[in-house]
Amino acid sequence: MTTPSPTADTGAELLPIATPARTRAALRTLIRPDRGLALTGLGILVAATAVGLLVQPLLGRIVDIVADGRPAGDLTLPVVLLVAVAVVQGLTTTLGLTRIARLGETVLARLRERFVERALNLPADRLERAGAGDLTARVTGDVARVAEAVRSALPEMARSVLAILLTLGALALLDVRFLLAALLAVPVQLLTARWYVRRALTLYADQRVANGAQQQQLLETIGGAVTVRGHRLEEQHTERSAGRSRKAVDLTMRSVNLVLGFYGRLHIAEYIGLAAVLIAGFWLVRDGAVSIGTATAAALYFHSLFGPVNAALVLLDDAQSAAAGLARLVGVTDLAEQPEPTAGKAAPVSVPQQRTVSSEAAVIVHEVSHAYGPGRPVLHEVSLTLKAGEHVALVGTSGAGKSTLARIVAGVQQPTTGTVTAPAGTGEAAVVLVTQEVHVFTGSLAEDLRLARPDASDADLRTALSTVHALDWAEALPDGLATVVGEGGHRLDPARAQQLALARLVLADPALAVLDEATAEAGSAGARVLERSAEAALAGRTALVVAHRLTQAVAADRVVVLEAGRVVESGPHEELRDADGPYAALWRAWSGSRATTAPHP
Repeated sequence: MTTPSPTADTGAELLPIATPARTRAALRTLIRPDRGLALTGLGILVAATAVGLLVQPLLGRIVDIVADGRPAGDLTLPVVLLVAVAVVQGLTTTLGLTRIARLGETVLARLRERFVERALNLPADRLERAGAGDLTARVTGDVARVAEAVRSALPEMARSVLAILLTLGALALLDVRFLLAALLAVPVQLLTARWYVRRALTLYADQRVANGAQQQQLLETIGGAVTVRGHRLEEQHTERSAGRSRKAVDLTMRSVNLVLGFYGRLHIAEYIGLAAVLIAGFWLVRDGAVSIGTATAAALYFHSLFGPVNAALVLLDDAQSAAAGLARLVGVTDLAEQPEPTAGKAAPVSVPQQRTVSSEAAVIVHEVSHAYGPGRPVLHEVSLTLKAGEHVALVGTSGAGKSTLARIVAGVQQPTTGTVTAPAGTGEAAVVLVTQEVHVFTGSLAEDLRLARPDASDADLRTALSTVHALDWAEALPDGLATVVGEGGHRLDPARAQQLALARLVLADPALAVLDEATAEAGSAGARVLERSAEAALAGRTALVVAHRLTQAVAADRVVVLEAGRVVESGPHEELRDADGPYAALWRAWSGSRATTAPHP
């Protein structure tokens, strides 16, 4: 079960956070495949800790030998045993911690894989409502915090808890009155832990939310710097960034003060316990109940608890912080596994794996409506049918709902109501969506292309590039198809990056291709080349094209005009152009702007 995440002051609807019970259940699921490794590691650590507890009685034995004035030769055996204990404890502790560390890294890798898989399948509109900052904070800060806890806190916590339990047992074996004296520190320690935990979990969760809001604001300000300057909003955005930064700093300082108070209370508990054990030893030795060496061993046992007890309680800091981060990661995985609630009664939505229709109708959109929140409708009962092999251009003014409808048809976003049915593909994917935002992955150009079809041969890659008129420049790169592109590699301009995306589409060979303004980023110089590339990539397949330029509508078999989320016209370019309707108005405006910007002879 997950709970809605608090809405940041950015206005974004943040991704949900898992409840503590759900987080524990998810953790058990992650560990279950490696139960054997966990039990073996804990068993070895138990043996190592038990061996280490022999140090205090041996030191007590040495004290008794000296106190009794016995010969120096009697010290040989205890000293030899101390060396043996050190060697055995060191070896077994290393082996046990290695296995616990291996368990932690395995679980961490499994968590990362599951998180990335689920995050990539989140609905696009859900990510838009949350904002990039929230997901970025989880991918970076939360994953890093959980990783840090797994690598350091988990092994140390396991060793500390075992040391505490076995040491208390050893005190009881010396004399149960030593154990009772040592337990006087426990109430203070428990109250300290309770005081800390009740404050820490909420504080760290709020801190994560504040950091996510801060990152979101920075992303918006930096990413929209041109717009911010153009509208003279620098002061407003600076104040917003400063305000969210102040909130994050305030929460950080509160956490620092919380930790300082936590340490102070722990020191009080240590002094109470040690004083009680020393007083108990004094009375027991005076009464002849125990020897000086036994009392010494008891004091050393309690003193040796300082490290494990403090480590275990201090690790609550890391544990609470990691638990908050883990809850945010589990919240994302659960969100992807469960369908989101929708406003009103929603009709079933087809998913790509279930898409089958007749040979004549390749895509059927039936009464699809969509809203990005209450009072924010984007599409209103849109119905549309694409015949097999038909190219349909989707046009309309900005905000008409074109991109939303394209994403819904592509299957990457679910409508609020209505159904979409499309065919199964002949290649790896039934439907491929290409947008104006193209990412060039770091690696060779060939590896980037093979993302669409991993088993593609070099000949297949060259054929795909040739199809979209990109083979010449690809082979002219410094190392041809082996040239490293992406971050830190050879930079591809927007037009070439878009051709790369179209080549991936050719390799994927889907039955349905959806292009959402896929030529918009090329600029006027590369527009004609990209339009030729797109036309070649779409040949022989059904296509829905969100037309950025009306030349794409001219080349389409049919034009569908959206206005305020409704289909207002549908038909061939010539017919709509001459009908003096909404499309004709768009055509006149577009043609006029071309004539105005055309170079003079």
